[in-house]
Amino acid sequence: MSYKIGLVGKPSVGKSTFFNAATMNDVPEGAYPFTTIDPSVGEAYVRVECAAPEFDHSCTPNHGYCADGVRFVPTQLVDVAGLVPGAHEGRGLGNQFLTDLNEADVLVHVVDFSGETDIEGESTEGHDPREDIDFLENELDMWYLDILEKGIDRYESGYHGEEKDVEEDLAEQMSAFGIVADEIKQVILSLDLELDPDTWDDDDKEALAREIRIRTKPMLIAANKMDKAVSQENFDEITSDPDYEHLTFVPVSAHAEKALKQGDEQGALDYRPGDEDFEIVADLPEEKAAGLEQIREFVTEFGGTGVQEALETALFQEMDAIAVFPGAESPQDDGTFLQDCFVLPDGSTAEDFAYFIHSDIGEGFLHAHDVRSGRQVGADTELDHRDVIEITTTN
Repeated sequence: MSYKIGLVGKPSVGKSTFFNAATMNDVPEGAYPFTTIDPSVGEAYVRVECAAPEFDHSCTPNHGYCADGVRFVPTQLVDVAGLVPGAHEGRGLGNQFLTDLNEADVLVHVVDFSGETDIEGESTEGHDPREDIDFLENELDMWYLDILEKGIDRYESGYHGEEKDVEEDLAEQMSAFGIVADEIKQVILSLDLELDPDTWDDDDKEALAREIRIRTKPMLIAANKMDKAVSQENFDEITSDPDYEHLTFVPVSAHAEKALKQGDEQGALDYRPGDEDFEIVADLPEEKAAGLEQIREFVTEFGGTGVQEALETALFQEMDAIAVFPGAESPQDDGTFLQDCFVLPDGSTAEDFAYFIHSDIGEGFLHAHDVRSGRQVGADTELDHRDVIEITTTN
């Protein structure tokens, strides 16, 4: 599992329900602050169209599973402990929250679009979900700004004993965010700033911190509790607000996803995660059947519960990741076929893929074969989503 998705949001918005629905783990859920204290880590899945049917074979997954031609590829999901305003100043779980959050590659911000929890996670009515979106972005921006200013102090003090370009000192200070000097220089110039912190005012610094945060910590909004009419009204209003054009929104009902998965496990339903419909296959009490029909109306209207879509949008849209199958045209002697499917960064080469599989394979890399076309590809050939690649190595 090469990527880690961080699940974040204020207390009591359904974040733990989302986590449980995605992983079918059993972490505590409750309508009160800090139900989650320590981050919970689980295995979720993203859907990839399986390549095996193209070769008239069935796959035999080592990890995850395949259902009706859809490969469910494992990814790591982390339910980060609840956030409250002032975390960057140490309030609530403070720095621990930010440290845990920074280990994630991409963030899914779960927001209660019904407006039934206030900024502290307490029950209320009429709360504007925009406040939740704004406060998380502000907390992250202020966190980045604090570290950016330390990098500026580092540059201006010159304590390192040698003269450096400002982007080098900023990159060293902000290395935990996975950004390098050339990228910081690009961000500075994209904001029409000079490569001289003495010319930056407070607004310039905040804008720089925000842009670095957006580029290094991609985030989408999981608009939760969208099975309520008030949530849908809020969703239409907020997604048409130009102030939020920089964000991707996915309508979600974590409660519905969990109910459908539980029904499938219990043999009451046939449901494949992410589908926009399901089949009731058992006799159910009238009340339960009526509840499922309400869920059916939601998933039909929105094309699913949104849980799978949120995870997949996070990886394949926000992170621009690709999925690649290692394998050959025919099954192995033991009957196994397309046992693995890996999620890699966009732009990954055949050699990158070899190293991802195992360092020994990368070190002995000779060439690779695109199994569909049968053509040989070199080390620097960039791979595409759903490629099937066979590596030839000396090791």
